[in-house]
Amino acid sequence: MTMINAYVPGTAAGDAAEQAMIARRQRLLGPAYRLFYAHPVHFVRGEGVFLFDAAGTPYLDVYNNVASVGHCRPEVVEAIARQAAILNTHTRYLHEGILDFAERFLAEFPAAIGHLMLTCSGSEANDLALRIARKHTGGQGVIVTRLAYHGVTAQLAELSPSLGPAVEPGPHVRLVPAPDGYRGTGEVGAAFAAGVQAAIDDFRAKGIRPAALLVDTIFSSDGVYADPPGFLAPAVAAIRAAGGVFIADEVQPGFGRTGDALWGFARHGVVPDMATVGKPMGNGHPVAGVVLRPEVVAAFGRDIRYFNTFGGNPVSVAAADAVLSVIQREGLRENARTVGAYLAAGLRRLGDRHPILGDIRGAGLFIGAELVLDRASKAPATAETARIVNGLRERRVLISATGPAANILKIRPPLVFSKANADLFLATLDEVLAAL
Repeated sequence: MTMINAYVPGTAAGDAAEQAMIARRQRLLGPAYRLFYAHPVHFVRGEGVFLFDAAGTPYLDVYNNVASVGHCRPEVVEAIARQAAILNTHTRYLHEGILDFAERFLAEFPAAIGHLMLTCSGSEANDLALRIARKHTGGQGVIVTRLAYHGVTAQLAELSPSLGPAVEPGPHVRLVPAPDGYRGTGEVGAAFAAGVQAAIDDFRAKGIRPAALLVDTIFSSDGVYADPPGFLAPAVAAIRAAGGVFIADEVQPGFGRTGDALWGFARHGVVPDMATVGKPMGNGHPVAGVVLRPEVVAAFGRDIRYFNTFGGNPVSVAAADAVLSVIQREGLRENARTVGAYLAAGLRRLGDRHPILGDIRGAGLFIGAELVLDRASKAPATAETARIVNGLRERRVLISATGPAANILKIRPPLVFSKANADLFLATLDEVLAAL
């Protein structure tokens, strides 16, 4: 996937001070890092759904799902500071905080999910889930979608083709087409399950035992696919029939993001064997984890010691507990559903005036707006998408793009996004589209 909104090193950007900061960053951090936007932006403060640059100018954040309950949410900041002033150690000592949180958190999952294992990042969570899956099943084969992103460890990079063609899939990895209801043909669930079954058959032909089907349940890197609800069920049945497990990557769609339930897998009427959570869990504080069926981790727990120095520490747990409390108290899942529907309807109205908006899809406050050169051919409007993303940035609205042709606007603001915020975004997007 092309990162169309990335800064190109060596091009002029901003004033002399900004150029000096970019040069300093490249000198100190090396060549692998990327900056967003043709003209990078320097933020010094965040509050709610806004980020502020050094001049105090606000930018509407329609992209950063990490700050799920709003940038610098006071309750989360206070919880972190309070616990850091009392105790911060690890899970080899008894502590009530992790137990209290685990009880509250697991209550938000189906009854079959009985354990929580905490990590520091979504990458660590997915890595741990794969280790457990392979121990439980005795298999090695893992199935992911063609443009998936699941993390940055060595094991997960081989399962994350969205990192680029230089990162090759591992020998025990099979890539399947995304459940694309816009460009695909036939019934979405049947087509996706057929791809999964073909991967299983290929594993068997090569003597590889399947271990897991691992999917981001909103398919965010593939292009944002959420409908029709239930389409995942046949693929889940296929991997289980082959002796593998289903791992729901809830790092991006979780915590009420899709509006229908707290977890993306719930829209499909399935209960995963494991689910991984991350990014929004601590509102920017590094906390993540795996929730799982007890029987899946039994052999792993018997034979393998698990420890993570920082995973599950009292400060991280306090941050996660505060985030969960805000989501529950303020009804942010319901807010994602109502504001997301309002925003999607507004985008469709824009599509009546701007035919470049070929398809609006998603769930709750996770929306993909696919841009096409014409609606008949559905040819990707990749260059135009780059202009729109950077045009919005110049008008102080932050967004990004996704999909194989990088022509799908990825819309996933903090869960506290309001209808007034949606109106501001829609009006600004209308200006940018008109300028094309």
